Amino acid sequence: MSDNRTKLQRSYNMSCIRSMNTKPEILVRKFLFSNGFHYRLHLKDLPGKPDIVIRKLKSVVFVHGCFWHGHKNCKNAKVPLTNKNFWVNKITSNSTRDKKSIRLLMNEGWKVFVVWECQLHQKKVDKTLEKLLQNLLRKN
Repeated sequence: MSDNRTKLQRSYNMSCIRSMNTKPEILVRKFLFSNGFHYRLHLKDLPGKPDIVIRKLKSVVFVHGCFWHGHKNCKNAKVPLTNKNFWVNKITSNSTRDKKSIRLLMNEGWKVFVVWECQLHQKKVDKTLEKLLQNLLRKN
């Protein structure tokens, strides 16, 4: 199966995809701020450059896109039929890097939370954010 876009069109489309300050990430940030949390964003000195860092609680939050990070059993994480080997390798390497970053952070004593894009859809968003809040406030 071939791509229905030219290389120039596909390149433009891909260049418009953000890696930081995405709508799901901003949604989580606004929720945390409205609940009194102070945080830093995308700290380069931490493994994986977490989306949200709450130093006071030694906690980090990653807000993952289901497609880009290979969310298992998620309808939003389907591998494209075009250039399939490239996408499988890309998504697998993203997922492997995520696991390594999480392991390093946990070894350094950080609490790590991952929020998936699909968990922030209209029907699930309240439950997801409430669960994140409870987990952040839990003493361990």
